[in-house]
Amino acid sequence: MPNLLDPFQLKHLTLRNRIVSTSHAPNYVEDGHPRDRYRLYHEEKAKGGVALTMIGGSTNIAPDSPSVFGQLYAGDDSIIPWFQKLTKGVHSHGAAVMCQITHMGRRTAWDDGHWLPVLAPSAVRERAHRAFPKVMEQHDIDRVISDFAAAARRCQQGGFDGIELLSHSHLLGQFLSPLTNHRDDAYGGSLANRLRLTLLVLEAVRAEVGPEFIISMRVTGDELTQGGLSADDCVEVAKLLEQSQQVDLLNILAGAPYDDLGLAEWVRPMGIPAAPHITVAGRIRAAVDIPVLHAGGIADIATAQHAVSGGHVDLVGMTRAQMADPYLVAKLERGEEERIRLCVGLGYCVDRVNQGKPAVCGHNAATGREEILPHDITPSNAPKKVVIVGGGPGGLEAARVSALRGYEVVLFEASDRLGGQLGLAAKGTTRRQIWGVADWLISEIEALNVTIRLNSYVEAGDVLAEGPDLVIIATGGWPEPLAIPGADLAISSWDVLSGEARISGRVLLFDEIGDHPAAVTANVMSSVGQSVELVSPDRALLHDLGPTTSAVALRDLAAKGVTFTCLEELAELSRQGNQIVARLRHVLTGAMSERLVDHVVVEHGLTPMDALYHDLKPNSRNLGQVDQAAMITGAFPFEDLEQNNPFYLARVGDAVASRNMHAAIFDALRVCHAF
Repeated sequence: MPNLLDPFQLKHLTLRNRIVSTSHAPNYVEDGHPRDRYRLYHEEKAKGGVALTMIGGSTNIAPDSPSVFGQLYAGDDSIIPWFQKLTKGVHSHGAAVMCQITHMGRRTAWDDGHWLPVLAPSAVRERAHRAFPKVMEQHDIDRVISDFAAAARRCQQGGFDGIELLSHSHLLGQFLSPLTNHRDDAYGGSLANRLRLTLLVLEAVRAEVGPEFIISMRVTGDELTQGGLSADDCVEVAKLLEQSQQVDLLNILAGAPYDDLGLAEWVRPMGIPAAPHITVAGRIRAAVDIPVLHAGGIADIATAQHAVSGGHVDLVGMTRAQMADPYLVAKLERGEEERIRLCVGLGYCVDRVNQGKPAVCGHNAATGREEILPHDITPSNAPKKVVIVGGGPGGLEAARVSALRGYEVVLFEASDRLGGQLGLAAKGTTRRQIWGVADWLISEIEALNVTIRLNSYVEAGDVLAEGPDLVIIATGGWPEPLAIPGADLAISSWDVLSGEARISGRVLLFDEIGDHPAAVTANVMSSVGQSVELVSPDRALLHDLGPTTSAVALRDLAAKGVTFTCLEELAELSRQGNQIVARLRHVLTGAMSERLVDHVVVEHGLTPMDALYHDLKPNSRNLGQVDQAAMITGAFPFEDLEQNNPFYLARVGDAVASRNMHAAIFDALRVCHAF
């Protein structure tokens, strides 16, 4: 049986193992180009041992396919020098590299870029990207074929080992799917007709790049949607592609990402079963002799090994897994599988891209920041002692990084367990995998021999007695009551998730923040039969979340009978017998309404628990201040404001201000790696 670490021959190209990073758009693009940030991100995976990294997820080939989530643009020659720099860098670390190119068809925005009408085989609007497309005419078809060929030539000149044509859900796939192709000409009707444009593109591309250049196609193995491409249809498509003799690799996935939930089921966050479509890829592999690649929520080595050794695929995509740990392959080769930082499906990377922000990994703050932050922590030659107060994700990351620097590390935690708020975030069903972040950090600091002192509520004197060189305050925050009349009648989401509050009956949950905590709280309450109304002052529920994680969270809440109200704020609470009258104010009109409920639960962020920081501040060399300019560049973050004082002091995470887990881990990494 083949092993993940076995080499694989792809045409003339020998891949050093079976693990691939598939094409995606991390939104590190600059003027449509993959400049240094983009290059270093992919070079890190190459350093970490990946066989093949595919860059340029949804790289656009034409001006009427504008970038809507930070894609590259290969529609002119200005990208070629940047391609050459990137491919040289990746190749220098022993990995192969390919680029994905596409025309997005209707799957983009009409009011961006050059404001050209978007194209599609038929006038069918997609809910996810919302454009009404122009029905393509023959001259549009001819132009797109030529644009594909020209972009492929630029990729070849850029030094890539091959390209991937993206069919699934983009223009080529829109012609192929009966859901989106209602034409009655030579490009519509029969499966052969619907595949015609794809075959013409392949023919033009092959003529441009020659017989040796590798061409992959990303195609669906089953749209899993009534009226869409069936599994049998997709097997037939694969056979026709094989007969064309133009395709060297098939990248198989499944689903129909035409709305938010469809996108979530395609790029799977926690709350959805992982890697469910391996057998879909296996069915294609059994039908053709073209090598098959599959990526779809494969986050762990055991699942990846099953996919390969079970004969379902030849190559396995572990893309988000390598965002969490770009050294995944190297650790596996060293026999250190237990040291791999696992992707737990936070969905933070994908959601940020869909919000127009650069991708970052929820619990690896170095990903995408390779120019300023290391994945491999360099040991220091100087003996130092670091004291950390607080065992949440920020404190744990500070302990991990400081221990890797070679320092003596003491971690104080007031409670009887490590993990901090992750213990609350993992309640319920949808987001329980988040505990995997704490699990990994705890196992790492134990392996690094960090001194852990639980049930230790420390004061300034306790910290000073340790004789530290650096003190990190990672004490987190605390949910204070809302500043409204009757606020004492409400309880916090913490009270519910910790089990301190036993509630029943009808509950109003007021969410001031629009992030995961309220969704997890509603999930927990509705799972035990409580009638929950989720109320938000925002114009949309879970406003700060992206489409994939919010769609899954709201699906699960709706299935449990949770009701939703937007544009209302909590104004006042009062008693009426054993119940509570909650007065709501419409945020736009000021109109008042009332709810009679058994309990009111509030989620409105945290107030920093920073008393210890302020107590220690006068005794610190930097008076508790960090040099922001130095932190931004990854340099030593402290100035000597009081040189006679013995230690530097910093606080991280919610001890500074109410933010999220990534912010806490990011704070800790950039404070500690350069100390």
